Amino acid sequence: MTGTLRYRRPDVSSPPDRFPDYRSTELRAPQQPRIVIPQTPTETTGPVDCWDRLMGHAFHDMTAQHAGEPIGQRIHVSGRVLDEDRRPVANTVMEIWQANSAGRYIHSKDGWNAPLDPNFAGAGRVVTDAEGRYRFTTIKPGAYPWGNHKNAWRPAHIHLSLLGPAFATRLVTQMYFPDDPLIEIDPIANAVPMPYRQRMVSRFDLDTTEAGFALGYLFDVVLKGRDQTPFEDDHDE
Repeated sequence: MTGTLRYRRPDVSSPPDRFPDYRSTELRAPQQPRIVIPQTPTETTGPVDCWDRLMGHAFHDMTAQHAGEPIGQRIHVSGRVLDEDRRPVANTVMEIWQANSAGRYIHSKDGWNAPLDPNFAGAGRVVTDAEGRYRFTTIKPGAYPWGNHKNAWRPAHIHLSLLGPAFATRLVTQMYFPDDPLIEIDPIANAVPMPYRQRMVSRFDLDTTEAGFALGYLFDVVLKGRDQTPFEDDHDE
């Protein structure tokens, strides 16, 4: 990803700022129309081939960051980052963060009574290759309760952040897993209307499943256009 590419999302696939079933949006949604401030070249351009120097080495195997093996089902997640014409977007950074197999984050505000895993930090980073491909190895996250409503549980998911050509062009989405019954009753997932919600659900893939080691899931990220992936952050300009 180079130059000053800007990705404008079609409103039909975008989650709204205010979605009453997702209670916290009532408090944080803007009360007034947005004021568009034009971005300058310093905000829309950035490193093209020096991410390692800027951020350190990528770490794609989130199961091999500590002295021991993390607990849970190992999975490989792979796919491509594509533009609106399904052309590969090369050399773009994807950051990953997630809960552990018990549904617990390593975060001071996560007070749920589920075990932490000393061998799993829940964070990784990969860079797409010349064909826009990425791949990382991790543990399938668990579901967890949250305080949105009575007996509310978030489906298993992985957060993906794409930086693009600069930090100001960051896009964020969530990847869910197929056949998870919690997706249909989750207010965050349901803030994205159908059929666009299905674009956030990965596909099980036997070809990328590693025999005796890890299940494989495919998840392509499309930055713009008819097949665009729904994103949490709005970067209209």
